[in-house]
Amino acid sequence: MQVIVCSKCNAKNRVDETRLASSEAKCGRCGATLEVTGGQDSKPLVITDQTFEHEVLSATGKPVLVDCWAPWCGPCRIIGPVMDQLAAESQGNYRIAKLNVDDNQLTASRFQIASIPTMLIFKDGKLIDRLVGVQPKEAIAERLRLASRFAA
Repeated sequence: MQVIVCSKCNAKNRVDETRLASSEAKCGRCGATLEVTGGQDSKPLVITDQTFEHEVLSATGKPVLVDCWAPWCGPCRIIGPVMDQLAAESQGNYRIAKLNVDDNQLTASRFQIASIPTMLIFKDGKLIDRLVGVQPKEAIAERLRLASRFAA
């Protein structure tokens, strides 16, 4: 859950990230659509089976790293803060997204996620790299740098 301040009436709203990702979040006081401020890439984007096509496969220009994880997975909880750091440091060069494989089995199956955490790197709608297991932050950052130079 995230607290979002409405830009119209300044009311504080507690909102689930998936509703923000799909632009379904509305202010409880005035009904205005809520938006995340401070840069869309500064936090990992929570994606679902329903938003995957739009947020990942339709994205062009910069790489998108999809962290495939589950809440019960210890190694996934280890890599979670690394994803947060990479998102905060992205400076618009790439995007970090998170996909809960328990809740989004269609996408997990489509990309044959057999072990978690698995990180998929997409560029211009194409899967160009895959990392499995806990990786050092520097290794993930280097793969993202390489992906930004990749011509899909």
